[in-house]
Amino acid sequence: MALWRGSAYAGFLALAVGCLFLLEPQLPSSALRSLWNSLQLGPAPPGSGSPEGRLAAAWDALIVRPARRWRRVAVGVNACVDVVLSGVKLLQALGLNPGNGEDHSILHSRNDLKEAFIHFMGKGAAAERFFSDEDTFHDIAQIASAFPGAQVLLCGPVGPKLHELLDDNVFVPPESLQEVDEFHLILEYQAGEEWGQLKAPHANRFIFSHDLSNGAMNMLEVFVSSLEKFQPDLVVLSGLHMMEGQSKELQRKRLLEVVTSISDIPVGIPVHLELASMTNRELMSSIVHQQVFPAVTSLGLNEQELLFLSQSASGPHSSLSSWNGVPDVGIVSDILFWILKEHGKSESRASDLTRIHFHTLVYHILATVDGHWANQLAAVAAGARVAGTQACATETIDTSRVSLRAPHEFLTSHSGAGSRIILNPDQPVVEWHREGVAFHFTPVLVCKDPIRTVGLGDAISAEGLFYSEVHSHY
Repeated sequence: MALWRGSAYAGFLALAVGCLFLLEPQLPSSALRSLWNSLQLGPAPPGSGSPEGRLAAAWDALIVRPARRWRRVAVGVNACVDVVLSGVKLLQALGLNPGNGEDHSILHSRNDLKEAFIHFMGKGAAAERFFSDEDTFHDIAQIASAFPGAQVLLCGPVGPKLHELLDDNVFVPPESLQEVDEFHLILEYQAGEEWGQLKAPHANRFIFSHDLSNGAMNMLEVFVSSLEKFQPDLVVLSGLHMMEGQSKELQRKRLLEVVTSISDIPVGIPVHLELASMTNRELMSSIVHQQVFPAVTSLGLNEQELLFLSQSASGPHSSLSSWNGVPDVGIVSDILFWILKEHGKSESRASDLTRIHFHTLVYHILATVDGHWANQLAAVAAGARVAGTQACATETIDTSRVSLRAPHEFLTSHSGAGSRIILNPDQPVVEWHREGVAFHFTPVLVCKDPIRTVGLGDAISAEGLFYSEVHSHY
């Protein structure tokens, strides 16, 4: 079971990878029995009387595997080598001093990098930016790669280092191989970490790269052409945000080709699109309006991406400049409802979009169009549970290392259609409905002293997909 489950995680967690993952179609009965036993509610963990312990126990009882599981998953088209290290220590090694923060949509210099890092570290928010100066980026990357404590992780275009890191169960089409790797630098910081007058309210990470291969989505056609032979049950796409480093002309051209390529995916295969941090409103608006959303079945995104999407496409609450602390549940719910109502599947609209997995630090919401998905109660609970285990680097929830920070009481909408919810740790998944859209909400048990910040969004969306069941009419 451990090997099979590990392979499943490897494939699903490659939402940022760009490769094809083969999940064994047939499992021995012993593996199935072991998997089932692992999902049963075991002995009460330490601290089970606390809200955190009660919530974790309730999750374990709710999380059951779907009747129909994904057997083969194709994942593309964004692949790179991630170099993970302390952001503050790298900037200090570059001879940079703390100062004022400022967001930059594109980084042109070391000073831009410093200002953008300070801006997002001060908010405790995740972000990703393109670094335009190739020589300066590679100088920084060399320093980062040699930095003590730096970790290199698998995060498409597959260079020699990335190919070496791949699991044997991951199949890479020969056409995806290239002579050099694309490196992304992941600058992490911890909750309460200080640099000068700056103090991070939450642990998070800032990503930057000079990635031209993924930015041009060079492997898109190779990826899609491989699907006929691979015959996946599910396709997972990411990397559209990498286009921000390209010219507007290339962005428009490649976006149209993305839509065409997705349309070439055989009918009946669900397509999940994982979004990431963006600053180009025109590009985001094009992704929403130029048939990308209607072409995919499922979306994964966080609070920054959700608000930026609404701002770019004139959605509800788009006048809100940024979140003030914990994203308001009612506002999030309104935007999710708008996406599915305006761009999702309906009797009058030719769209495949029926599912959105929203995740933020303290809670998650799964929104689905009625009649298309099952087991979403388990899926949202599993996604939230893995956020706590991944961040704390533990196999199971350690109730002494996590805290319940979700709002105790909230409105499900601010449009007049909302109801007031009071959170109960013994019933951690709250469900409500609005005009043919179902919402499943659950808190997250936030790791007090996180070991990992990079890849949490991918792990969350992956786990949610792992436990999801799509109805056969797709």
